[in-house]
Amino acid sequence: MADVRTGAVKFKGNPIDLAGGALKVGDAAPDFKLQDNTLAEISLANSAGKKRIICTVPSLDTGVCQMETKRFNDEAKNLSDVDVLVVSMDLPFGQKRWCGAEGVTNVKTLSAHRCSKFGEDYGVLIKGGVLDRLTSRAVFVVDGSGKLTHVEYCAEVTEHPNYDAALAAAKA
Repeated sequence: MADVRTGAVKFKGNPIDLAGGALKVGDAAPDFKLQDNTLAEISLANSAGKKRIICTVPSLDTGVCQMETKRFNDEAKNLSDVDVLVVSMDLPFGQKRWCGAEGVTNVKTLSAHRCSKFGEDYGVLIKGGVLDRLTSRAVFVVDGSGKLTHVEYCAEVTEHPNYDAALAAAKA
C-alpha cells in the first residue's frame, strides 16, 4: 500500500521525508515509552481503557505548537475520560518549564528525546533538513481498546490540525 504521506507533508511548502509507515484508522496504536515532565516513564498502557488524543508537534517553543497545545489544554476540561498527550522531542525539563509558564495543566506533555522509535512507529519522525529528528504535526485518537479512530497527518507542519475532527472522534 502506498504511504499516504509521501510528498504530501511539507514544511513551509517544501516536502519533508518522514520515517516509518503511515498509520490509519482501525490500526492498533503502537505502544511507546516516553518521559513525562517529571521524568516518569509513560506508555500507552498507562491510560488503558480511556480514550486518548495523541498530538505530535515539532517543539513547544514554536507558535503553532504553543497554540495547538493550549487549545487542546482548554478542550481537555470538557472531555470526560479522555487523556490528551502532546509529544515532542523537547526535553522534559523544557516541557515542564513551558507548561508552568503557560498554565497548561490539562494535557500531559511527553518527550520522545531518548530515541526515535515513537516517531518511526507513528510515522511522524522527520528525516533530514532543518527539522531533522523532530516530530511532524499529527493527531491520533485512540479508543479505550487501543484502536485508532482518527488519524491526521497535517499536510503543512506550520498549520493547525483539524481540531473539530479530532475532538469529535474523542467524544464518539
